[in-house]
Amino acid sequence: MSNIMKEKKDFNINRRSFLKISAGAAALTGLSLPKTAFARTEAQLSTLIDLSLCDGCENLQTPACVGACKAINKDKIPQVVGNIPEPWPRKTIEDWSKKQEVTNRLTPYNFIYVHKAEIDVRGQRKTIFVPRRCMHCDNPACATICPFSANSKKENGAVVIDQNLCFGGAKCKDVCPWEIPQRQSGVGVYLHVLPGLMGNGVMYKCDLCNDRLSCGKLPGCVEACPRQALLIGPRKEIERIAGERARVMNGYIYGKTENGGTATLYLSPVSFELINNTMAKKPGQPDMKPDVKRRMAATDPLGKAVLAAPALGLIAAGALNWFSRRKEMVKKEQKNNG
Repeated sequence: MSNIMKEKKDFNINRRSFLKISAGAAALTGLSLPKTAFARTEAQLSTLIDLSLCDGCENLQTPACVGACKAINKDKIPQVVGNIPEPWPRKTIEDWSKKQEVTNRLTPYNFIYVHKAEIDVRGQRKTIFVPRRCMHCDNPACATICPFSANSKKENGAVVIDQNLCFGGAKCKDVCPWEIPQRQSGVGVYLHVLPGLMGNGVMYKCDLCNDRLSCGKLPGCVEACPRQALLIGPRKEIERIAGERARVMNGYIYGKTENGGTATLYLSPVSFELINNTMAKKPGQPDMKPDVKRRMAATDPLGKAVLAAPALGLIAAGALNWFSRRKEMVKKEQKNNG
């Protein structure tokens, strides 16, 4: 079967799934929603986070989406070295290896958390729960600026950091308007190249469960949500459903234009300006300011790349040398075990 025929077949499966949701009214009438809003597909996907459905899993010690994400990614970060090299010139070490249980903010060990917003709406108190994670931008500045191409936008819409290539320089975090990526020092390739001089670990964030998507599975947060507040599917269908639900509830959408557009849409019965007013932006706790502009507008990645070129050349050479030696070690180990 050709790729074109396969994609067409997959889209038809997706469409049949989506047709189970009529005009977005199911979300407001209590009708059950399908957990699967897509089949295996090469088409670009988007997620919808419906805040009118999320209750923060207050009956659980940890929200279901957070617990599922932590379980799926619990072995993603390798063992941290005993004595983490002190980076020059900043001398800042970020080590979360002894705080892996933290769930109220983004960390290298926690890719999603739920913000509780208490809002006064026309004299009435309303509680809104907001799951926060990577927005998976359409034109991610984090991927554009990475000097090692460790950060990339996949065809399915996911923005993924390759921890085998990342040096933890945190440029991705600097240009992200929400400062989503989080750094774990003492891990990664920099330890085998120029520790203490260039690099400071690896950056971590939600990758939309890209490995699961490639196997036709749902992202953990989508699959685990007991109220089906998170939905994933082909981009146009998600936008259509978000628009229809917004019209029915007279609600608001976030993510369609922010930072040039994202593959994550939030739907809310109250304005995101009111939600943002409950968010004091702190490390690992992003805000939701409306009309977010791309920080790359104030950045000159080409100039930085030129200035960094000699150092990058040394690092690249060292990295290739390390990978080559590592490959030979693996071969020897396999030969000895065989």
